[in-house]
Amino acid sequence: MTPKSVAFYTLGCKLNYSETSAIGRMFEEAGYGVQPFNQGADIYVINTCSVTEFADRKCRKVVRQALRQAPHANVVVIGCYAQLKPQEISEIPGVDLVLGAAEKFRILDYVDSLAKAPGNGLVHAGEVQEAKDFINAFSFGDRTRSFLKVQDGCDYKCSFCTIPLARGKSRSDTVENVLENAQKIAEMGVKEIVLTGVNLGDFGNGIPIAIETIEGMKPKKEAMFIDLAKALDEVEGIERFRISSIEPNLLTNEVIEFVAQSKRFVPHFHVPLQSGNNKQLKAMRRRYKRELYADRVATIKQLMPHCCIGVDVIVGFPGETEEDFLETYRFINELDISYLHVFTYSERENTLAATMEDVVPIEERRRRNKMLHILSEKKRRHFYTQHLNSARKVLFENSKEAGMMTGFTDNYIKISTDYDPLMINELGTVELQSINESGTMDVECVGVLSLIKPV
Repeated sequence: MTPKSVAFYTLGCKLNYSETSAIGRMFEEAGYGVQPFNQGADIYVINTCSVTEFADRKCRKVVRQALRQAPHANVVVIGCYAQLKPQEISEIPGVDLVLGAAEKFRILDYVDSLAKAPGNGLVHAGEVQEAKDFINAFSFGDRTRSFLKVQDGCDYKCSFCTIPLARGKSRSDTVENVLENAQKIAEMGVKEIVLTGVNLGDFGNGIPIAIETIEGMKPKKEAMFIDLAKALDEVEGIERFRISSIEPNLLTNEVIEFVAQSKRFVPHFHVPLQSGNNKQLKAMRRRYKRELYADRVATIKQLMPHCCIGVDVIVGFPGETEEDFLETYRFINELDISYLHVFTYSERENTLAATMEDVVPIEERRRRNKMLHILSEKKRRHFYTQHLNSARKVLFENSKEAGMMTGFTDNYIKISTDYDPLMINELGTVELQSINESGTMDVECVGVLSLIKPV
């Protein structure tokens, strides 16, 4: 008998969430019931990440949790970790199916093989082929906002990163198809779309676009991210577009200037830095120096003083001395940014960095991580404080805390207030009053826009 229920667990980035949601809709269209993870299912699909050394540990833990919920369930592992180490995953007790990047969107082709009697062992350990086609995906149903995948893969060769091995070369959706997906999302009632990709600023790689000239529509050699952004800015029904992450060398002045005056793109950039030390940036094979990064931040703040800027940074990269780290710390401290995502460097097989000398001890990596986490909280609190007693628009959403709801302003300040069912998934104006103990803003609601518009 064919299994008729499936549950999902997603590890990693927004791109993974968009793909899990798309695969979930494939199962639903095939007649499966999608169950919450903790309610038991016939099939568990685990979408994995490979960014840190803890991928194996996390994957094993989720497999165990799935089998506790449903001991006779079949377990399928997909995603970046599955692409990089299919054999290693196949040896995890309880795993029945491992699908690489080129196979995961054909998961239903393998479902019949999972209808076997449980406990007979692995049915497929993944054919590790490079993913070459772009498969569009977007998330829906689990959040107020939707993650829309517009780009995949990466042509960069950063010395610490396995993502190009896991996801293949850079490739993009067409502008027309992205617009069609955005319209579908709008029709589902979603108010905010987060544009996602492995290297989002590289959108358009090899994708032609037509441009209007005096002689009419003429083909342009290839699209660019700015072309996509301008087209999306005209999509009716979506109130906000947010850029998930964009490389500093691809965050052009044209993109910054566009966001500053756009109708729907919010004043929020997440821009990976990785190190504030040019020696480390060179060893990491990043495509910029810290001076360019500082210039991008200055340009953003000049045009949008209220803009939120998030920063990725890696500590403990091979060869990073205490002096190097302190140079990064001082550089970030002087930048007008809003928060940090701090990553402790971890060795990844088949990367250049894993062969480098002058390895930083684990305890020292952790100490540096803690220092930057403290700096991040100072930066975030300072950014929030700058906006006290100001009014901003918020998209309200459910909170895990009983009797409360949360939300984010356009410039990514998290707020919390008393629960009102009429305000969920609505845009409203609030006055930012104080920073509470949990680090979010207490607010006074001024009005819910969709409810106060004249009929």
